[in-house]
Amino acid sequence: MSIEATPVGSETAGKPKSGLPPLPMPMERVFDGPLTQEMLLSPGKFGLGMVPDRLAPDATTSMVCGFCSTGCSLNVHLKDGQAINLSPEVDYPVNTGMACPKGWEALTPLYSEDRGTSPLLGNKGNNFKPVDWATAMDTFCERLKSIQAEHGKESVAFLGTGQMPTEELAFLGALAKFGMGMKHGDGNTRQCMATAVVAYKQSFGFDAPPYTYDDFEQSDVLVFVGANPCIAHPIMWQRVMKNPHLPKIIVIDPRHTETAASATHHLPIAPKSDMSLLYGLARILIKNDWIDRGFIDQSVNDFDAFAQFVQAFTLDRVERDSGISPDRQQEIAQLIHEGQRVSFWWTMGVNQSYQGTRTAQAIINLALITGNIGRPGTGANSITGQCNAMGSRLFSNTTSLLGGHDFGNEQHRQKVADILQIDSENIPTEASDSYDQIMEGIDEGRIRGLWVIATNPAHSWIHQERGRELLKKLDFLVVQDMYWTTETAQLADLYLPAAAWGEKEGTFINSERRFGLLKKVSRAPGRALSDFSIFQLVAHCWGVAEQFAAWTDAESVLKILAKISEGQPCDITGIKDYQMLDERGGIQWPYPATGANDDQQRRLFEDGKFYHSDQKAKLIFSEPEDMPEPTSEAYPFVLMTGRGSAAQWHTQTRTSKSTVLSRLYDVDPFVEIHPDDAQLLGLTHEQLVTVESARGKMTAKARITPTVGRNCVFMPMHYEDVNQLTLGHFDPYSRQPSYKDCAVKIATV
Repeated sequence: MSIEATPVGSETAGKPKSGLPPLPMPMERVFDGPLTQEMLLSPGKFGLGMVPDRLAPDATTSMVCGFCSTGCSLNVHLKDGQAINLSPEVDYPVNTGMACPKGWEALTPLYSEDRGTSPLLGNKGNNFKPVDWATAMDTFCERLKSIQAEHGKESVAFLGTGQMPTEELAFLGALAKFGMGMKHGDGNTRQCMATAVVAYKQSFGFDAPPYTYDDFEQSDVLVFVGANPCIAHPIMWQRVMKNPHLPKIIVIDPRHTETAASATHHLPIAPKSDMSLLYGLARILIKNDWIDRGFIDQSVNDFDAFAQFVQAFTLDRVERDSGISPDRQQEIAQLIHEGQRVSFWWTMGVNQSYQGTRTAQAIINLALITGNIGRPGTGANSITGQCNAMGSRLFSNTTSLLGGHDFGNEQHRQKVADILQIDSENIPTEASDSYDQIMEGIDEGRIRGLWVIATNPAHSWIHQERGRELLKKLDFLVVQDMYWTTETAQLADLYLPAAAWGEKEGTFINSERRFGLLKKVSRAPGRALSDFSIFQLVAHCWGVAEQFAAWTDAESVLKILAKISEGQPCDITGIKDYQMLDERGGIQWPYPATGANDDQQRRLFEDGKFYHSDQKAKLIFSEPEDMPEPTSEAYPFVLMTGRGSAAQWHTQTRTSKSTVLSRLYDVDPFVEIHPDDAQLLGLTHEQLVTVESARGKMTAKARITPTVGRNCVFMPMHYEDVNQLTLGHFDPYSRQPSYKDCAVKIATV
């Protein structure tokens, strides 16, 4: 189906797309009781989608933002029962009255003209026709059950997201795996946070970011590796700027980013040389005895082996690998030694790498050997990507069983089964294939049906052209999203219209482990339903409604998850209900029913005890590897991708709907190139060029700037065509895609 884009704010904004008849808004009355199959099949009749009556029609209420993982709280101003404006909440411990451009515009995407208002039935995106929910659900169940009957239950899989509330993620994972018999299901969190998850699990014994945002203001030395919070997490960066200790700020990044420009020290390393530099710093610290031997003896394993391993990373070797001079290496090591409260921070520059897990652990190792963990202003701290990536990591039933349990542990399976009152035989005994393995399973014929919820792999998947061809090979593709115009929805056989942030209730868990409350402050358009209601409907039509009878609404699911979490590092048995979260300004896990600390800022490992059986952390390390696709005479540049603007988010699915945000970034793709390289190629600033890899080719404007090094180029990930270029390769431990290194060439148009 062709898509004709109309800018938000134009005279046609808010009108239905051609071919989609207008559907009535379900405005009859607020429905506040348990859902039945009849109600779900006729949502308008029962007033589903209305703002809950516990909110006054002209009230102001607060809720967490639905974009990045910072988890800011926004005041939402209502008029006649509909959200009309936003302002940042002053007293919330996360953002303290601040908001980034995306937060200010968070309501705009709700009113875009291409919102899904009805289920659509077609054939690989062709001949879409609106259908009612009864027809959509009959088709959904008949097609997927037919595929399972012919090819086995494992032939159907799902791909979820870190954009949905925790309760919906849990419902999806439980329904798919315990009710529908799926073994394989993963989320787009694999694309941003899998490396940090695996690194923490292996090093600490559990996926446990130890910090709180207060540490940004308490450190006297902050080390950022592959992170650009000034752009990617601007409110976190504002917390750094409020630090009263005149901290040393060290940025390790191939680009002279906005964060590097504000730092006291920038180390412009060669791409993917992080591990060598970090091991070299560890060697200097150990050689000079600038380490915390008491903490190591009490809390850390494998120090002697690590000390021996890093001896090979001499000053000269590190200079050859990274381009950082011996004097500079010594200087940075001494700053770490002299700091009383040193914090280490990383994000996608580390995570999205073919050796990301070991790089993250090289950072963790520095914190452990210097004792910089468990105290204010310290920590080995992974900054999360999506608003609820943490909820996806712990409660989506993908990388782990609900509540961070282990699919392979019989006791864990029985515990979950007893709480959910299901047969433990319904719970898979091993974790799912990862995202990339599910995609490869399509090519191999193992995966024949796919249910994609609130994510857009046809845009975001690495080596995009191949990803799209794989999606086309499916026997049946279901896409459940707030927009019917995404690149993935346009390949679907069945599209299900979903409510968005602000149109449903639930919780998000931010980077510092804080549960924040999401509220329903706007009506979903037409016949769109919350993902939660769609899952209820699927359960009814699949024939497993009784199994989920207790899952009546989002708050009931949080209480179920609290029971499941008991005794786990992420224990939240002390969180009683949504009102408690609302009153306390969010709550960080762990928060057990007894012995919980009510402080707003709570760190892990204050007692020096970790989650392995011996309560010690592990130092994990291995030799760095060369980039799988080195540069060559034919492709002489390393392409790095990343966030290009504080005003855009991922694939622009939502942020592109705002004319305000669109004015704050380049609508047309650009490529950053060093002046010396531009001169050799005869390029001028803003000149149109082609960027080509062995997989694809695109056109962009040349942005000539010294912020990138020689023989390197940078492109923002937000543009659709960029992932035509990227190479499909993955970290062997986390299976996270390595988006930030492939070989390209630049030519004039």
